[in-house]
Amino acid sequence: MKITHENYVKKLLKEGRKVTAAWAQAASPITAEILGDAGFDAVMIDLEHGPGDIMMLINQINALKGQPAIPFVRAPWNDFVQLKKILDAGVYGVLVPYVNTAEEAEAAVKAVRYPTEGIRGVAGSPKAPHFGNNSMDYMKRANDEIFLMTAVETPEAVANLDELLKVEGLDGIFIGPMDLATSMGYFCNPQHPEVQKVIGEVEKKVFASDKILATVAGSWDDAKVKYDKGYQLLLLMSDTVTLSKTARAITGSFADEYPGR
Repeated sequence: MKITHENYVKKLLKEGRKVTAAWAQAASPITAEILGDAGFDAVMIDLEHGPGDIMMLINQINALKGQPAIPFVRAPWNDFVQLKKILDAGVYGVLVPYVNTAEEAEAAVKAVRYPTEGIRGVAGSPKAPHFGNNSMDYMKRANDEIFLMTAVETPEAVANLDELLKVEGLDGIFIGPMDLATSMGYFCNPQHPEVQKVIGEVEKKVFASDKILATVAGSWDDAKVKYDKGYQLLLLMSDTVTLSKTARAITGSFADEYPGR
């Protein structure tokens, strides 16, 4: 049986269209399946701040089978060994954190591509190329279908943005607002005017480039503003944070209604 490997999310983004995504940060195949079943285009499995490992990543990817959602991963670091394992598990999108220079971005591009375009190890035995079953169907297309973003999270990355945007093979830029604000000296305060000014400068440059721009959205109203501004990929919720907020709202309503039980 011939298996197709088209990354429809990458296709949508390259066409200039909007994409929905959600964080899977609980290291749970159940919440990954719930997010996929909800209709998100991509589920971003978080290996940077989430507690999962490669085996759990595989379980989460398996939970998305039969869903239209494409498995994306936020990698723990810009490390070609870890990126190789992540890709061999079967993901189609990678967000690499804390990339500050064009050289670091170029290293990420090489890590996610097979030679001669990159240095990704070639093997037909892992999960992504179907454990040796028609492996070439996957491997011949992988370089074109993998979607790669790097995160702008520091003043250094902002200063080097012009060069980052010239890196061939880099598909998008992800603004990490909390890290950016904190690294600028405004601890966990992305709404500070100085941070917002810098974010505006990043937006202007990325919108004028051939890269897509992505970030997080704090609410649907926030998402609407960002989509209309030109962002194409937004993380609209998190399995952990959204559940936490919902649970606290319910217990808060109970406490308000029945203070003496």
